[in-house]
Amino acid sequence: MAEPNENFQNVVKIVQVLLVADKDKSTITPALISEKIDLVILMNPQWAENLDREGVIDELIRRNSQWIGQDTSLVSNVGHEDWLNSSRKQNWRYWQRYREWLEKKLSWKAIEALDKSSDSVLALLEDPTRAGRWDRRGLVVGHVQSGKTGNYTGLICKAADAGYKIIIVLAGLHNNLRSQTQIRLEEGFLGYETLTDRDIKSLLGVGEIDSDKEIHPNCATNRSNSGDFSKRVARNLAVSPEERPWLFVVKKNKTVLRELLKWIQNHAADTNLAASQGGAETHDDLPKVKKIVTKLPLLIIDDEADHASVDTQEQVFDADGNPDDEHLPTTINRLIRRILHSFSKSAYVGYTATPFANIFIHERGETRDEGPDLFPSSFIINLAAPSNYIGPSKVFGLMNQEGFRSGLPLVRLVDDYATEDGRIGWMPQQHKNGHRPIHNGTENLPPSIVNAIDAFVLACAVRRLDGQANEHCSMLVHVTRFNSVQKEVCKQVEEHIRHMRQRLHRNIEHEMILQRLKALWEEDFKPTSQAIRSVQPDQVSKGNVTWDDIQAGLFDTISDIEIRMINGTAKDALDYDERQGTGLKVIAIGGDKLARGLTLEGLCVSYFLRASKMYDTLMQMGRWFGYRPGYLDLCRLYTTAELSEWFGHIADAAEELREEFDLMVASGSHTSRIWPQSSVSSRAYGYFPAKDASGKRFVALFQRKTAGNSRFSQAHRYS
Repeated sequence: MAEPNENFQNVVKIVQVLLVADKDKSTITPALISEKIDLVILMNPQWAENLDREGVIDELIRRNSQWIGQDTSLVSNVGHEDWLNSSRKQNWRYWQRYREWLEKKLSWKAIEALDKSSDSVLALLEDPTRAGRWDRRGLVVGHVQSGKTGNYTGLICKAADAGYKIIIVLAGLHNNLRSQTQIRLEEGFLGYETLTDRDIKSLLGVGEIDSDKEIHPNCATNRSNSGDFSKRVARNLAVSPEERPWLFVVKKNKTVLRELLKWIQNHAADTNLAASQGGAETHDDLPKVKKIVTKLPLLIIDDEADHASVDTQEQVFDADGNPDDEHLPTTINRLIRRILHSFSKSAYVGYTATPFANIFIHERGETRDEGPDLFPSSFIINLAAPSNYIGPSKVFGLMNQEGFRSGLPLVRLVDDYATEDGRIGWMPQQHKNGHRPIHNGTENLPPSIVNAIDAFVLACAVRRLDGQANEHCSMLVHVTRFNSVQKEVCKQVEEHIRHMRQRLHRNIEHEMILQRLKALWEEDFKPTSQAIRSVQPDQVSKGNVTWDDIQAGLFDTISDIEIRMINGTAKDALDYDERQGTGLKVIAIGGDKLARGLTLEGLCVSYFLRASKMYDTLMQMGRWFGYRPGYLDLCRLYTTAELSEWFGHIADAAEELREEFDLMVASGSHTSRIWPQSSVSSRAYGYFPAKDASGKRFVALFQRKTAGNSRFSQAHRYS
């Protein structure tokens, strides 16, 4: 018998199909959806068991309220041959089962948009069956936490259907992000769990839709933290042209990529390079490209392509614009390019929400040992965000021609984490490793983070009462990069939650806790929900929860909350996948591992004090951007006034960049003109906050024009 949650998903999926015939969106009403539900239940009466009809109606109203804009593209067709048409896409089973799996959780419009955008990217790559040597390099620009993984999973499915045989996903710098990406690709592409200690692979995701072994993809890595590519894996791995596609999900790590390159050269490459094409002595300890792979087309997906992949060393160009072919790029860049250089048929697609470093890669950058640099010479695609995406402009507001448009009332400013001069306190900005968080002379949390935890408790309680008890619910605490300090913060948060749990369970000295929570509910949550409901009515909670309802289930709500420390030394992990049935309710405390790429499922509350001098890094730290269906009004960001102001500047800068990009598309520009390039050389390291002589803040681009000479580029000043 199907589980209640499975019944819900099945009914939503079938009713959505029935609603597609209703072309007029205005006709899709709760009454019409209810009629369709009755039809579906007639087909399968078992699905009526424990079915939340109101939840189905709410979900489908929300899905049909979405709209999605148009993607824009800068394209260069030099050396490219058109190949993708409808006849070529017949019997594409990897994509078909991924699409069917997505129908359980995405709107029809979102799936159609994904289908269209992934087709656009694939069409700009080469036909993997095309003879000869070819190379395509592109960049897909999305939004922070907007669903880039889902987009490139669709691309991977279609690329495998088309005939790409080796698919390498570069998945960040940390094990937990690589593991999370591996799990997502198991669900969307592989269709089975990759665990080394199991002879029989458990089906999941797309594998439950089509488990035919004839299309069973191979995978060289697994979902464990130690499941990356290694010498041990390389010893037992052999690939032939007749094999089904192989997937490699790897970190951007010197050891990992070196072993992968070594395996490619020793076991996959089949043709020696001519002396004039490669094989010369290299200037490092990395494997040399002496042979190439001619029978296995390669696709590299570079997730967060602006992070670690870009060569930040200065390459010299002569007066005619020719590069120094003896230039030694940074290690990760060098390894990625040598892997690409090892294949006669290769495609590279970078994905990022902060493309500033990528578009300033010199278009002529090339070296003898590595081949061309990673400049997106073939295409740059700017993905449109759907209407239900909550990005920087919606959170922090946006400056436009009509003036300033304020953001949603979700930000709460904090200033009690340190003294006014910022030198001492619970978490002063310049604290050192080993710092002990002290507030008012005791090892207690300051009131602002207590308030943030209370907000998380209320968010969990309301979502529980709104029928989202089995959904994940997360809180982020990001206040320090030092593991030792994170450990102390974790202890304080654990003690605080334990204290609340005990007081409520024993009904002893619990009155102050109840008063504090009730005041937050009445003075903050109720008016905030009302305000957001007026502008985002399809994204908010149901609005029928009372304080008495919350209080009645408060102990159970707090009892479900777990505390996890996520960093390089902690053994904790965010095991969302293992809590699909009940939902993980977690306060995640960490630093850099929580800052970029890693998705916090159901993120409701963030307490964020960490600053960054680089604009792109600061933007990527915004884990609170994304999708919040049915609980947007319950979300909160607790941060400093300075960071809030910087994020406002970032929202303006990001919007201005996208506007300039769209203008270039409208004017018919191509990729080599994405930004003005210096006649000598220009290496951009990113955008960062700055102040002018009058103290006015702006976002500036940091460039190095010649070795040892750094400056702000006033030509690219976003104020």
